Amino acid sequence: MSKIHIKKDDQVVVLAGDDKGKTGKVLKVIVAKNRAIVEGVNIISKNTKPSAKHPQGGIIKQEAPIHISNLSLIDPKSGKPTRISVKHEGKNVIRIAKKSGEEIK
Repeated sequence: MSKIHIKKDDQVVVLAGDDKGKTGKVLKVIVAKNRAIVEGVNIISKNTKPSAKHPQGGIIKQEAPIHISNLSLIDPKSGKPTRISVKHEGKNVIRIAKKSGEEIK
């Protein structure tokens, strides 16, 4: 299993699939399945029964997980997709954008 370099609240761009080129914030990372849920990307229609949360029921639009390999972090300086390098300073791990050398927070 490869390491996942994408974390919650990161800004990412979609590299492949129907939503190619879209950007969004990572809402959740599912480590066991190597997937992430990105805001406004990979929207599906889900049929739901009436419940306390949705009294009417019906069709609900929501984000579905997308594979990590189809996502790339956005460089904080240039706003373009970038790979990252990892630097260890004692116990701290710092992610650095390959394109600009900027630290990714």
